[in-house]
Amino acid sequence: MPNLRVCAAAAAAMLAFAGCGGGGGERRDADAPDGAYTVAVERASFPREQRLAQRSALAITVRNEGDKAIPNLVVTVRGFTDRLAGARNADPARDLWIVDRGPAGASTAFEDTWAAGRVEPDRTATLRWDVTPVVAGAHTLSYEIAPALAGPARAQLTGGGEPRRSLTVRVTGRPAAARVDPRTGEVRRQE
Repeated sequence: MPNLRVCAAAAAAMLAFAGCGGGGGERRDADAPDGAYTVAVERASFPREQRLAQRSALAITVRNEGDKAIPNLVVTVRGFTDRLAGARNADPARDLWIVDRGPAGASTAFEDTWAAGRVEPDRTATLRWDVTPVVAGAHTLSYEIAPALAGPARAQLTGGGEPRRSLTVRVTGRPAAARVDPRTGEVRRQE
């Protein structure tokens, strides 16, 4: 005959486990924004020609073209890394650019995603990444814009299209010429 205390403890544990994250609780995204938010990409700049080990800046400026505030402007950039093919790679990811500095105060828990916060109607937000290319060749970065990190809300362009674009960059394998000033130790790049 089983011990009643053991059975009672097991039943209590099962009830506690059942209450974690399931059942009749409210959804985590219940307060997430809904609807469409109209945006315009006013500027997306990234040098089309780059050199290995020479820092460049990617800057994306987004304007809220709608009549309601964007709750949390989100920009996802894909292409800073690449995936190598082959079963011999323990980690198939490789950096194409090193992100030296991402947009200030915009980090999220999501890979390749930054959140600029609330953007009022007719206002802009600019996100800037300082990056250094580490692999020569032609590479493509793509970015997309969302009005929040989660939920059914979506961003759209004035004509109704999706706010996503691609930028193709050619990274030359020849690093910029540089010399060190023997008096100051300052590195001076020469083009």
